[in-house]
Amino acid sequence: MADTSGHADTRGSGGTAGPPGGTTAPGPSGKDGAVPRRSSWKYIGPGIVVAATGVGAGDLVATLIAGSNFGYTLLWAAVIGCLVKISLAEAAGRWHLSTGRTLFDGWASLGRWTSWFFVGYVVIWGFVYGAAAMSSSGLPLQALFPDVMDLKWWAILTGLVGLVFVWFNKYAVFEKVMTVLVGVMFVVTVYLAIRVTPHLGEAFAGLLPVLPDEKDSILNTLGLIGGVGGTITLAAYGYWVNAKGWTNTGWMKVMRLDNRVAYITTGIFVIAMLFVGAEILHSSNIAIASGDKGLIQLGDILEDEYGTATAKFFLIGFFATSFTSLIGVWHGVSLMFADFVERFRKDRAAARTANADAPPNQAPAPASASGEEVASGTHEKSWPFRAYLLWLTFPPMVLLFEGQPFRLIILYGVLGAAFLPFLALTLVWLLNSSRTPPEWRNGLLSNAMLTIAGLLFVVLCVKQIWDQPWADFF
Repeated sequence: MADTSGHADTRGSGGTAGPPGGTTAPGPSGKDGAVPRRSSWKYIGPGIVVAATGVGAGDLVATLIAGSNFGYTLLWAAVIGCLVKISLAEAAGRWHLSTGRTLFDGWASLGRWTSWFFVGYVVIWGFVYGAAAMSSSGLPLQALFPDVMDLKWWAILTGLVGLVFVWFNKYAVFEKVMTVLVGVMFVVTVYLAIRVTPHLGEAFAGLLPVLPDEKDSILNTLGLIGGVGGTITLAAYGYWVNAKGWTNTGWMKVMRLDNRVAYITTGIFVIAMLFVGAEILHSSNIAIASGDKGLIQLGDILEDEYGTATAKFFLIGFFATSFTSLIGVWHGVSLMFADFVERFRKDRAAARTANADAPPNQAPAPASASGEEVASGTHEKSWPFRAYLLWLTFPPMVLLFEGQPFRLIILYGVLGAAFLPFLALTLVWLLNSSRTPPEWRNGLLSNAMLTIAGLLFVVLCVKQIWDQPWADFF
């Protein structure tokens, strides 16, 4: 995809002098003296992480169902979904690199309401998501080893393994493991797409923007576009960029290549599963359940059609898909929460100092959070990071035994639906304001893509809120 900031990077594609995290943060003009790195494949990493985390079992099932219901008709929608998410992730990464500040620091500059939304979101969403992620990772293990233990114990085991792994490892090891698991996902999904022998003529015809002749086809199409890979993980991308050691504008070209790789990879996963849905389910008029259990059903269908080995291979890919989402959220959202707490503590300390020294009626200057702090790795060993890790792991285990509480699930759905409009529209706000150095503000293309994304997610958010059973809530 083209440079979505709308500005050409005219500072060359020069050398690699200096360590990745060792340059100074940008000043007010954004000209920090950073030497642009070549956009080499050897740097790729955060994009692999965001692709792996963003594509969960639920995304694959939604794509399978789209393929089973409409064949190849909505292939174009899946491609547009990837382009929309490329724009969102690029904008988040550009904010981190051009300002030297974290995304939460940008949100906080827009008003205190952003902090309240973020806290409500990560507390309620994290509690419910923790149970869903553990259950999703446990399902393929139970299918592979049916006589070992119940699903809830497999789920607890995957949560504990994810906790221990993220607790004791920094970003570099985390990225390597995610890369291996993405390799497994890639091989499995591409193998399945080839195995089902897709009709390539129909697939190419599916690239034409045509709506299915079905009830609610517009909303189904928008849902597929909006559901291609990632929610809060799109916001976490900037944090992973910093954790990699990319902290200034010298890494902008590298980040953009990395981001494109992320969503090309996502696109391959989604298109491959759409092929499977179109060929196996649509052609045979077979319906599968929504949610993770739909993949277990697909495993049974694959066993009948192609044998036990193919079914087992698919279940291994299903586990890789679910477990990468689990450890990705365990790491990325914990990193964001640690940044939130660190900024809150700095604000409190600055306020105490200012109140002691400043003249009456003068508000203290807010503290800022920098990408350099994230790059140093201190957040990954901090108590807020580990506290949120524990929150994602242990309280949700209660839901595995007692079922998910009705009212909490509704709030979870509403907050989840509201996050992407919040992300898209706040990025438009931040990247068109004086908070961003002039040369890195949004251009026409980026503004158009982010605005389209914001409007798309507002429509989906309203539909999600409208569809909730509010009459039973009170």
